[in-house]
Amino acid sequence: MDSRELRYCFGRFATGVTVVTYAAAGERYGITVNSFTSVSLDPPLLLVSIDRRAKACSKLEGTPFAVNILAADQQELALHFAGRPQEGLVVEWEEGEVAPRLGGVLAWIECRPWRAYDGGDHVLYLGEIEDFHYREGQPLIFYTGKFTSLPQVMEESA
Repeated sequence: MDSRELRYCFGRFATGVTVVTYAAAGERYGITVNSFTSVSLDPPLLLVSIDRRAKACSKLEGTPFAVNILAADQQELALHFAGRPQEGLVVEWEEGEVAPRLGGVLAWIECRPWRAYDGGDHVLYLGEIEDFHYREGQPLIFYTGKFTSLPQVMEESA
């Protein structure tokens, strides 16, 4: 199977963009992740998938973390935490109850580690949700290897 072609196939699934943040050795870190999903409401669980080659992968083992869902105007943050530092970017950090998180994001979800599973060339980290917050706004979207945004957010129907 051609892994590049499989990657292109997966790229046809539009995803939101998140930055997973955590603390290690007294420093705050983050990694851009688009493999994120809800898992369970009872108990409240979510999943992030981290490439084994990423520095964050081993640091997340047993570490509280926050998933920060980026807004449409936060592409620079996504690039920065994807290993492409953005000149002049000031990262707005907030200290959460469980893990450090980013300011100004569309939503954040703080988690305690729940389980980690082998996912081939990735590790699947499940977090138990301790706290969360969200606001209205446009999400940053990743589709076919590019950042984009929704043309409009559909209003919730009552």
